[in-house]
Amino acid sequence: MAGQFDLSDRQRYREKLRRCLTGLERLLAEKRFDRPKNLMGLEIELNLAGADGMPKMLNAQVLERIASRDFQTELAMFNLEVNIAPHRLGGRVFDQLDEELRTSLAYADRKAGEVDAGIVMIGILPTLDRDDLVSSNLSDVDRYALLNDQIVAARGEDFTLDIDGVERLSCTSKSIAPEAACTSVQLHLQVTPERFAGVWNAAQAVAAAQIAVGANSPFLFGRELWRESRPPLFQQSTDTRPPELQAQGVRPRTWFGERWVTSAFDLFEENLRYYPALLPLCDDEDPLEVLDGGGTPTLAELVLHNGTVYRWNRPVYGIADGVPHLRVENRVLPAGPTITDVIANAAFYYGVVRALAEDSRPVWSRLPFEAAAANFDAACRHGIDARLTWPRRGRYGGTGEVDAVTLVRDELLPLAEAGLDAWGIEPADRDLYLGVIEERCRRRVNGATWQTATFHRALDLGLGREAALAATTRRYRELMRQGDPVHTWPVGLPEPAVPTG
Repeated sequence: MAGQFDLSDRQRYREKLRRCLTGLERLLAEKRFDRPKNLMGLEIELNLAGADGMPKMLNAQVLERIASRDFQTELAMFNLEVNIAPHRLGGRVFDQLDEELRTSLAYADRKAGEVDAGIVMIGILPTLDRDDLVSSNLSDVDRYALLNDQIVAARGEDFTLDIDGVERLSCTSKSIAPEAACTSVQLHLQVTPERFAGVWNAAQAVAAAQIAVGANSPFLFGRELWRESRPPLFQQSTDTRPPELQAQGVRPRTWFGERWVTSAFDLFEENLRYYPALLPLCDDEDPLEVLDGGGTPTLAELVLHNGTVYRWNRPVYGIADGVPHLRVENRVLPAGPTITDVIANAAFYYGVVRALAEDSRPVWSRLPFEAAAANFDAACRHGIDARLTWPRRGRYGGTGEVDAVTLVRDELLPLAEAGLDAWGIEPADRDLYLGVIEERCRRRVNGATWQTATFHRALDLGLGREAALAATTRRYRELMRQGDPVHTWPVGLPEPAVPTG
């Protein structure tokens, strides 16, 4: 299947995409979309590691044992993904999610144990080596092989990974496999077309704050890089642009965006305008004929193409029970550290986005888009110690610089509280999960600060770098399983480790 596209396939696909976009425009104009449902959904990407903390390339064996449709393959053989069915936002939904995830992950972990592996929920597994991230370790799924071949062909040369953080990583890769190191949480929110732009813009505005409090990916290939190294790694490992195209300002396939939007249509239209097709696979359906006949088109090409543009907040077109709907998919957060932390991050996001989207003076009318993009970058680099640009309160307006923790505690947490109230979340749930975010801010602790502090403690004990990273990973997994949120975790290794290596 891979490499079997000819020249006419791309032209046909482009034509088909245009028909899909026209179809979407008609669906929006005819107000065919689902009524408000307040539905949210959650996906978490996971790593498989052995008792020694090293990655295990066993997802096919583990999935066979789990035998549940809630669990699926991800890009590489040391990855899995768990999908939680959509829930209505309201009442005790966060407690329900907590319970479902605990049950699912405990079961998956037991099944993984049958092949001497275990689940680790973390942004980037600290023990991954360059030799782990090669195309032979991609999951045995045609789609991944095809995507890899097409991205490699589009780029026409090796991928360059160059991340300058606390330390610097500079290396090359022959495939998109390094992307598999990035394991994230995806938060879905179904919205009506009228509310889409407000929710997407709000999500873009708070992406930096989400990363600041939730960073959990400080290591890659043995180097200490950014507090959240996933975004630069993801961008570089899927970058179809050789340096000359980068210099011309061609947009990367993984990007933050460049403007606030007025409708979901803006984003789908941008995808067609800026991005050549990676997978020009055509469907038999003619979306406009389906619409003429009163049906709901799947817009298969549009959906496929949208899936190969890696926005941190992605628009999603879907169909449920024959009725089309739109979702905002928030792809900002790393996985982990614990289920409580993941749910706290979700509660903060759903609350703050609702409040900001409904604000009479929306934040995006007062914050330049470039500032939101720069904030995202700063939060990835510095995590909980980031300084962010934000609109000043009061009549005179303008923007000012503020500590991420101050912004979250003084401004965003009260908004999140109001937003969760508007969703009808039980006060006990609201206070429990937002309290986790508040404590992280108070102690200036998140997964990334715990990982780096524990790693440096291990080095001080005389461990070599690799042994220190493995020991940090093992300790992380132990505390992750105990389940207390990361701000309560003791820094360091539990017992004096024997120096090795």
